[in-house]
Amino acid sequence: MRLLIVSLLASLGWAQTTPPPIVLKAARMFDGHSSTLTTPGLVVVAGNKIIGIGSGASIPSGAQIIDLGNSTLLPGFMDAHTHLSYNFEADWNKDELNRLKKSVPELTLDAVGNLRATLLAGFTSVRDVGSQHFMDVGLRNAVRDGKIDGPRMMVSVHAIGATGGHCDETGFRYNVFGRELGPEDGVINSADEARKAVRFNIKYGADIIKTCATGGVLSATDDVDTPQLTQEELNALVEEAHALHRKTAAHAHGATGAKRAIRAGIDSIEHGSFLDDEGLDMMKERGTFLVPTLTAPWWIGYQLEHGVYYPPLIAAKARAAIASIDQMFQKAVAKGVNIGFGTDAAVYPHGRNAQEFVLMVQNGMKPIDALKTATSANARLLGVSDRGTLEAGKLADVIAVPGDPTADITATKHVSFVMKDGVIYKSSR
Repeated sequence: MRLLIVSLLASLGWAQTTPPPIVLKAARMFDGHSSTLTTPGLVVVAGNKIIGIGSGASIPSGAQIIDLGNSTLLPGFMDAHTHLSYNFEADWNKDELNRLKKSVPELTLDAVGNLRATLLAGFTSVRDVGSQHFMDVGLRNAVRDGKIDGPRMMVSVHAIGATGGHCDETGFRYNVFGRELGPEDGVINSADEARKAVRFNIKYGADIIKTCATGGVLSATDDVDTPQLTQEELNALVEEAHALHRKTAAHAHGATGAKRAIRAGIDSIEHGSFLDDEGLDMMKERGTFLVPTLTAPWWIGYQLEHGVYYPPLIAAKARAAIASIDQMFQKAVAKGVNIGFGTDAAVYPHGRNAQEFVLMVQNGMKPIDALKTATSANARLLGVSDRGTLEAGKLADVIAVPGDPTADITATKHVSFVMKDGVIYKSSR
């Protein structure tokens, strides 16, 4: 019966056809792991896979040729620290009020635009490290199923932290939201509760486990550098996550809390504003990644300079982090710590992720190494082997930027071509 239907559709001209292979040409190419660019650039795509690269690649008969001129081809970028279900709002009080007034469906629909802006900026994969109401799971699934445009998402469900800490709802009167939050909401107070929270998140769709090991900048009642989870709680959280084959990430500004997370075996430290030499040396020794999110303090600093209101405690914490993070990053690079690319998207307007490259280079990282953080380095951090480099057999995630980004890193802010899974979402040609 199925063959009869297929034959009938074919006779009516409705049969599905396989799209022709695509050959992408440009003046140069960065493959994601080499220390130099290749000239000229050439990538051959069939379906959703790369089947050849470089001047020696075979050009299939009937292939569609797309010549991007004086551009550089690169692997699709990956951002390892996003919050795509949150919307940037310059007015602090308005932002807090909107989150309380809007329904979950409306907040989720708002996020659809955030995903598209991120994809069109050249970021074809993201790790989303904190959401509410399972919006991240729904968004991930909608992208996966082709219902909306966006980057592939690895999601964390609830970030896990302590009562009164950065991952808790603080600054409001007791019981204003009903019951006190617990492990099902990502709020824990023991090693056993840490295990329960990990299991809960994974049960409901978490690809990764995110924890808050220290205070934060944008939380209303805590100090930015204080540890917020005990060594035993972090040990249990990381052990449980790894046993269930999930990687872990720790929000950690302060050195003491970060070192507890590193000792527990955390896979990455997010932010790391006040990491000291001991902490950085521990990370180097263990292979722990640093995801510095330089864009977040840079953007907050820009806003503070232009008179945007933040509550006094938050403004003071932001200024302290801003004063410390650049020097910390420079030390991490000098020591050879693994550096991943993450931006804390939602602290700044979505789609401006590439500012992180500019800040990395301004702080002494070589442009080619900055590009690696969002490609091959993040592939290692995220544990994905099917992307992050331009190689035969990898997913056809290919972007292009004008000119040579190793000569002018700001080219990464002007992505002119975006292909994800072999589908073109943006093209200047």
